[in-house]
Amino acid sequence: MVRVSASESVSVGRQEARDLLRTLVATPSVSGNERACADHLVAFFERHGREAWTDEVGNVHAPADDSALLTSHIDTVPGEIPVEIAPGEERGEPSLWGRGSVDAKGPLAAMAVAAVREGVSFVGVVEEERESAGARHLIESGREEPGAVVNGEPSGWNGITLGYRGLLSGTYVATSESGHSSRPENNAIQDAFDWWGRVTDAFAEDEWTPVFERVTPKPVAVEGGVSDDGLSVEATMEVQFRVPPAYSVEEVRERADGELNGGTVRWHDFVPPVMMSPRTEVARAFRVAIRDHDGDPRLLRKTGTSDMNLFARVWDCPMVTYGPGNSDLDHAPNEHLPLAEFDRSVEVLSDVAATLRGGS
Repeated sequence: MVRVSASESVSVGRQEARDLLRTLVATPSVSGNERACADHLVAFFERHGREAWTDEVGNVHAPADDSALLTSHIDTVPGEIPVEIAPGEERGEPSLWGRGSVDAKGPLAAMAVAAVREGVSFVGVVEEERESAGARHLIESGREEPGAVVNGEPSGWNGITLGYRGLLSGTYVATSESGHSSRPENNAIQDAFDWWGRVTDAFAEDEWTPVFERVTPKPVAVEGGVSDDGLSVEATMEVQFRVPPAYSVEEVRERADGELNGGTVRWHDFVPPVMMSPRTEVARAFRVAIRDHDGDPRLLRKTGTSDMNLFARVWDCPMVTYGPGNSDLDHAPNEHLPLAEFDRSVEVLSDVAATLRGGS
């Protein structure tokens, strides 16, 4: 791996950091179309004397001191939001509005600036909003394990995310003979609904159980009806399960399979949950940096899934997820990022990178 000497910090000022953020947000990068945004990132690193390139799937690499790898995703979900600096909805302070300002170009830009300032490694990955093709390629390509990973997603400038639930996805398919609707026997559509009812009951929890600690079953698409030849009834259901750390993905799959009574499931996405200790070097570095900038550190657990789940499956190193922004605005029509929060996150990330590099 190519590594850049980091004996001296590189100056990147507040205005240049904000300019990078605005450029990235103003450059559309819906999943699968990230190239223009990736080119801006490469140019930013090259202007500061860093070697950077895009790989065959579109990830941006800027390797340096590998005691810390700062990584976030370049892509966004669809949706056009005019890019402008205007008051935010919460406190009225200047905010950058635009698709991706929170998820996750705020974290992406902050990490790029901190990586240049402190001479640590950076990777911008593609297609996180689809199937995490960029993160999967990164780990499957045999990249060396870094000393620590900081994954970029919105947590608020004073929050660090230590845990995510896992994900299990599958396609249920059932077929039955066609017949008059007056017949009492179940058809395939009823079999599908019955199976899903049993699955939901199997994972039911009392109302006091935190969402993070529950298995959440969710149907995401359903199709059914008489086949084209008129001889059968068919039903297809796309399902997802969010899996807490108390379960393995395999346990959830086995329990869901155990409720089958007609029909089959093709399971096609297995992402294990992850829960990191708050006592790792990288978590401590964040707590110190946040306090140094007059913040009260918050330790978070997220009910969704991120690229950190994939990294943790392969790399046995400490990890956290961090980034500016309110995650409630992910994918929202009013997505915006307060600029003062972005500024603070850049300083926190720079301090953390310097701490981790100093320990290498």
